[in-house]
Amino acid sequence: MTGLFKDVVIIGAGASGLGAAIRLRQAGITDFAVLEKGPALGGTWRDNTYPGCACDVPSALYSYSFAPNPSWTRAFAEQAEIQQYLEDTAARYDVVPHLRFGVELLRASWDPARAVWRLETSTGPLEARVLITATGPWHEPLMPSIPGTFDGPIFHSSRWDHSVSLAGKRVAVIGTGASAVQFVPAIQPSVASLHVFQRTAQWVLPKPDHYVPSAERWLFRTFPFAQRLLRKAEYLGMEAFGLGFRHPRLMRLVEAAGRLHLRRSVPSAALRSTLTPTYTLGCKRILMSNTYYPALAASNVSVHPTAVSGFDGGAVIGADGTRVEADVVILGTGFKILDLPIATRVHNAAGQSLADVWQGSPRAYLGTTVAGFPNAFNLLGPNLGTGHTSAFTILETQLDHVISAVSALFNRNWSTLDVRPEAQAAFVTAVQSALSGTVYESGNCTSYYHDRTGRNSFNWPWSTARLRRDISPFNESAYTITKSLEVVR
Repeated sequence: MTGLFKDVVIIGAGASGLGAAIRLRQAGITDFAVLEKGPALGGTWRDNTYPGCACDVPSALYSYSFAPNPSWTRAFAEQAEIQQYLEDTAARYDVVPHLRFGVELLRASWDPARAVWRLETSTGPLEARVLITATGPWHEPLMPSIPGTFDGPIFHSSRWDHSVSLAGKRVAVIGTGASAVQFVPAIQPSVASLHVFQRTAQWVLPKPDHYVPSAERWLFRTFPFAQRLLRKAEYLGMEAFGLGFRHPRLMRLVEAAGRLHLRRSVPSAALRSTLTPTYTLGCKRILMSNTYYPALAASNVSVHPTAVSGFDGGAVIGADGTRVEADVVILGTGFKILDLPIATRVHNAAGQSLADVWQGSPRAYLGTTVAGFPNAFNLLGPNLGTGHTSAFTILETQLDHVISAVSALFNRNWSTLDVRPEAQAAFVTAVQSALSGTVYESGNCTSYYHDRTGRNSFNWPWSTARLRRDISPFNESAYTITKSLEVVR
């Protein structure tokens, strides 16, 4: 065998991959590598450096439970602080030596004869007993197919071109999702004109953000229980939204707050009409901003309630015939949330990729393991997304399951773990049944929660408490287990 062998290989060094690495070390599993195709750790927080980039989950909740950060300077942390937190945490828990930067996974193939994953990477071959994919759903930009050519600079918000000065420029923004809500107010004061193309008016709620005074940070450093109490309070506040997602009628109360926020922020009745959503709040991702509406109401901003149908030299053409001359185009068009690029690279014993098996509709047992792909675990996988908790909470819940499974594999002389198809099917059926009554399915909107078959393969339909109860335990009866074979290294 040429190349290297590891007990575990993790793909991706964002929050998920780093969390997996830390938990492996805590479990006494140290023969692992984290492959990261980029030049540094951080994942989405390394990539997204657009002006105004910040978290839309409270800072105290947006962190590993085992590594609280008492030094957040804002109630909702900004990109640079989150990136620094991830770097500091990786160093603190001694996982940096396991990171391999500039190494891209090209193909992973399961070898049933030797019970190993054979990996082809950009720097050579590698083998592992266990494969953990931690590439996340907010990784690969969704680039729209727009006819024609645009003469000036054009870039996606997650690949912000900082070499392009926007000062005094005519800028067109395509898309009004979570990223645009942050960067539009950040660039509006400096541009000559800003044209925002909006296919769907979004609900935008006030953001309870504020600077965290040094005295409060001192309190958190000196008395850690104080920050734990804050984290618990923020958790309960987010869970209240979860009730509305499961009982859409409750969202009417929150919608009233959204309408009041719009009315107070936008003096023009015509613009308010353009910005008023027609779907039930929660059907799409909830957005929060105190500055987005005032930016759209500024004299140098025009909102065009239309999709973009093409480019024509220096012009952006709307589907309604609108023609806007622009110097720069910025795409705020989101990510390949459910059409994950990693799915085309991971193959079972028959040579089928995850993408082949899924056929555009991702399915996994507990959002984590897929039948026919032994010893492989997918972090932040299908049907684990919620609008009412932190990705760190979901991640740590999954890691309880994954680390228990991997530890059992190594400690109990097992060769393979492969989730039973019937266990996976039962989970998928239960989730789809429970989703039917949620706002995700009844809110009268089109969202990235639905895959290209029209099925919701993103959302978790229950509470976070149930997520922990159902996902955390490793139930070996749900898996087909084979005893250990001699692994050739």
